[in-house]
Amino acid sequence: MKTAPAEGTRWLTDEEQHTWRAYMHAVTLLEDHLDRQLQRDAGMPHVYYGLLVQLADAPRRRLRMTELAMRAKITRSRLSHAVARLEKNGWVRREDCPSDKRGQLAVLTEEGYEVLSRTAPGHVAAVRQALFDRLTPQQQQSLGEIMETIAEGLQPKEAGADLPWLR
Repeated sequence: MKTAPAEGTRWLTDEEQHTWRAYMHAVTLLEDHLDRQLQRDAGMPHVYYGLLVQLADAPRRRLRMTELAMRAKITRSRLSHAVARLEKNGWVRREDCPSDKRGQLAVLTEEGYEVLSRTAPGHVAAVRQALFDRLTPQQQQSLGEIMETIAEGLQPKEAGADLPWLR
């Protein structure tokens, strides 16, 4: 899209525009690919799978809801809705936080862990097929370094930042 130049705007060069659009196209296709695989194999969207993984990796398979929202990079409202759906499936349960009467914990149930264990091999195969099998080892290393650089630059350092998990 070409627009009239705005004073002080650093427009993307043609090469940067090409890279940006290729990135957005690939990310959209990858997320859709993984979402379809997880819906087909486990009846859940990719974001729910990510929540189960976070809980499986946590000590005693439990996290405070605010911590889970932060790790998933989603709003507390979206997390609450997702956890309600996961509870309905019997994969997660909520518990009151013993150290903070206002806080709640999300806990991965045994059934949730079993679903995750059954689903993980197909998910890993989908990730491998869609991403890693298409890249050389050097490209994989470069991609990892690039993504770490971008993520680090986007992590807010200041207090009171507008973060999804604080909304």
